Amino acid sequence: MTSPPIPTSDPVPVAPETWLIPNLAAAGPDRFLPLNSLLIRGREPIIVDTGAPLHRRRWLEQVFSLVEPEDVRWIFLSHDDGDHIGGLADALAMCPSATVVTNFFATERLSVERSLPIKRLRWLERGDSFLAGDRRMRLVLPPIFDGPTTRGLFDESTGVLWAVDSFAALTTGAAHHREEVPDELYDETFRLLNSLLSPWHEWLDPALYRRHVDAVGALRPSTIASAHGPLLSGATIDDALDRVRAMAAAPRAIPPGQSALDELVAATALSRSPE
Repeated sequence: MTSPPIPTSDPVPVAPETWLIPNLAAAGPDRFLPLNSLLIRGREPIIVDTGAPLHRRRWLEQVFSLVEPEDVRWIFLSHDDGDHIGGLADALAMCPSATVVTNFFATERLSVERSLPIKRLRWLERGDSFLAGDRRMRLVLPPIFDGPTTRGLFDESTGVLWAVDSFAALTTGAAHHREEVPDELYDETFRLLNSLLSPWHEWLDPALYRRHVDAVGALRPSTIASAHGPLLSGATIDDALDRVRAMAAAPRAIPPGQSALDELVAATALSRSPE
């Protein structure tokens, strides 16, 4: 028995000169985990994260169907997790004019497996910004994150916020907007995935955390794009912010344990047995 094919999609328009670069990983029958990145073309094109190694070839095709490599001026790394740097080496080699926006700690953490070209780096932290031709890009701290180097990115010209790992939820396939995801699936997996990403939420002071989430909301993003969830706009942004506010001091979600692994192993063995 073979696994059903994973749906694929072309880049999805998000705002003028801005596209979601969508890819998926299987997460169960008819359930998929988004593994997205972003491309902002504009006067000085920006690659926002470089996808997962699993999708490296397809990610390169998607991105460079929209922009010529030699035109890319910026590569923004939200953090150093593997599912955000899958195409980094290729992008660096193919885009000789690109400056990598990252920070000291991400550079240090990546140095144990790869050396970033120090002369092509710009180290920025939350609250900093950089001018990319026709737009100013502001670095922000998203409400949910699983690594100390994480920084989101806000495009002041379009209002698009790259929220990195925040607002994660499974989808039923090539469903890229919140309205396309069944409510039951969104409710179930939003709570689970965001808790798994940031299990420290159970120790948060609700008032302090609310102020942080409110600061993100005060950006008034027109659209929120994220690595592991559907696109948010309008009322779905307010709903997602309310959901993460409610996580402060709430018990963390308990991930599947050994019994679930045993069932998975047994199911895999059964699917491979001859009929």
